[in-house]
Amino acid sequence: MGLSRHGFVPLAVMVVMLVMTSARTSAQVDFSGEWRTVTHEEDLDLVGDYTGMPINDEARQRFDTWDPLEFSLPEMQCRPHTLAHAGWATNAGFRQFRWWKEIDRTTLATIAYKMRGGWMEMERTIWMDGRPHPSELAPHTWLGFSTGRWERGALRVVTTHLKEGYIYRNGPTVSDKGVVTEVFSRHGNHLMSAMFLEDPVYLTEPYVRTSTWIIETRARDLQERYPCGLNEVVTEVIRPAGEVPHYLPGTNSRLREFAAEFGLPWEATRGGAETMYPEYQEKIKTLKIEPVQPPALLPGATRVRRPGR
Repeated sequence: MGLSRHGFVPLAVMVVMLVMTSARTSAQVDFSGEWRTVTHEEDLDLVGDYTGMPINDEARQRFDTWDPLEFSLPEMQCRPHTLAHAGWATNAGFRQFRWWKEIDRTTLATIAYKMRGGWMEMERTIWMDGRPHPSELAPHTWLGFSTGRWERGALRVVTTHLKEGYIYRNGPTVSDKGVVTEVFSRHGNHLMSAMFLEDPVYLTEPYVRTSTWIIETRARDLQERYPCGLNEVVTEVIRPAGEVPHYLPGTNSRLREFAAEFGLPWEATRGGAETMYPEYQEKIKTLKIEPVQPPALLPGATRVRRPGR
């Protein structure tokens, strides 16, 4: 039983990781090419859905005050994704991307791998030349600073120096102290990734997700282009200068919508490390499902599940 796109994932991921890291060969694998996502997980980003996330009380309080209208702000409409969001295949940052390597022209040694996605045309560098991560005082960026090394046929990538940004577009956020570890492995025409997100500010345990892409073998350029710039930004809502949509603590009436729509106990949607593991299924059976109804829609409106951008 899985509550949502991220419910009860880690145990399965551990099994996948054992398979991935048990490769018999230590040779490097060629990931070069055009890749597109194999969508197999939900991407609803519904307000109040923290299921399966090992968040702490501080995180919960912050996420509860988030308002979706924040995305209507002109300065937020073309905000790049942080790696904690973009690196997941279901989301648009690297839903489709190109992978290639850069080499030393003299020694022909691989210096770095490059990944270029569609949304905001984000380009990522994974350094392979053994350089250390910079000082914690170095600039933080949306995709951070990544270094990689080969381990038994899989590429292990560690990323630091990330800007604060959303994990999902329903409130959950990673702080600028977050660290992302990814393990990439290729199986025929499929590229798999297991992502481990650690954050001492908002998470009590690593948050684990998996992604799968398939290589594009047709003779055409798959790369999407969506630079997003001044021409795409519009004033959607007129509001006083400097005003940022938000809820004061305890006033967000939308938090129970997710539990009501899917018939889940309110407590189960509040996240926490306990909710990540299969044993929590037994506890769910003892929890009460409150008869809470979603707020009425405006006349003529319909409730839809919006696709990920």
